[in-house]
Parts: sequence; structure tokens; C-alpha cells
Amino acid sequence: MEVAIKDSLIRCFGEDTSAYRSYVAATDLTYHPMFFTTGQIIDYHTPIQRRVLNSIALLEQAQRSLKEDLADLPASAEVEAEPSPEGQTAHSNRIFVVHGHDEGARESVARFLEKLGLEPIILHEQANRGRTVIEKIEGNRDVGFAVVLMTPDDQGCVKGGQLEPRARQNVLLELGYFLGYLGRDRVCALKRGEVEIPSDFAGVVWTSMNDDGWKQALSRELQDAGYEIDWNKVMRS
Repeated sequence: MEVAIKDSLIRCFGEDTSAYRSYVAATDLTYHPMFFTTGQIIDYHTPIQRRVLNSIALLEQAQRSLKEDLADLPASAEVEAEPSPEGQTAHSNRIFVVHGHDEGARESVARFLEKLGLEPIILHEQANRGRTVIEKIEGNRDVGFAVVLMTPDDQGCVKGGQLEPRARQNVLLELGYFLGYLGRDRVCALKRGEVEIPSDFAGVVWTSMNDDGWKQALSRELQDAGYEIDWNKVMRS
């Protein structure tokens, strides 16, 4: 019993705090007589009963104190104390659009997202406020999904190899960033034309933008991520 009371006090008030020390006497329920006299009848019941009643009184006082402390907490503190639900960004209507130099692809995706009632976040349209590019990305990452446009804006190859079209380096950097931040199920890569796919991204399904089928494909990815999609709007777009 003493151990259970002590554990409860520690959980409520913390170990060796001033509040804990105020109520720790409630754990002392044992009566030890100081001396014995031959033939004397020792009254164990009364002292032990007194200790139990004292313990109950202290615990009731501790309970009142704890209730008063909880009642004094502001509502905001109670909300912050609750763990954030996993994947809370899933309900954000903000969709980050990663793009290169293909303005036509960027605008097509942005306008399509707007028709679905979503808010496309395009980095260069956001205020700089003296920040670096990566700081701007971090400042606008409160999104629930990212669409990455892999368009043939650059050329590159291994040393001694043949030049091949590839996406801009910033696109690859932001692709990796959002894959790590949001998870692969919340990133959709749209590929236009012949573009080299990074080896670390090999095996991940990407969607071709060479025809209008990308709109249905992107809508399915958004729906699987928890977004409500109006398919009438998708088919009319």
C-alpha cells in the first residue's frame, strides 16, 4: 500500500518536489512501538488507525490541490498538452507545387488544383522576407501534399557520357525534401517529355504529363491521401 501511494504521488507531483514532500507522510502507515513492558498489552489498533486516517486526510488534500491546479490551467495549455493527431497536415488544403522553368506546366497544375478547391503554394509567389530559398521552403511547408513537376529544363550526364535532359537541381532537392517531410504517399511526381529519373527515385511511380490523363492520376493520388475530390470538376477540367 505504501509503495502504491508513493508511486501515485510521484506521478501526480513529481519526485522530490515541494508538493510531493508535503504529502509524502501519507505513505507512512506502519506503527512501531518504542518499548515493551512485561505483561503490558500493546494497543496496535489505535495508532495504526490514526495513521491511516492521517494518510487519507493528506491524500484528500493532495487531490483537492491537484484539481485546483488543473482548473487554473488556461484552455490553450490544455490543447497544447494533447498530442497532435498523426498526419494532421492531411487536412491542409495547401498543396506545394515544385517546378522548374516550364511555366506552362506550373500554371496548368496550379489552376487545376484551384478548380478542386485546393490552394497551390508556388515558392516564388511567396514573400522573401530576407530568407534563403531553403528557409522559404521551411516557412511554407505547412502543406498536406506536394506535386513535383519534372520537366526537361537542364541537361546532364555522367562524366564522359552523353548529355540527357533532366529536371532542374532545385526540383530534385525539393523532391527529396518533401519525400522526407511528407512521406512518399503525399508526393506526386509529374513528368513531362523525356526526363532522366534520379536513381534514388527509381521504382517510385511517376505520372506522365504528356496528355490530360495526369489530372485523373493526380486526383486519385490526392483522394488516396485523404482529400475529397469532386470528380465532376476533374472530368470537366
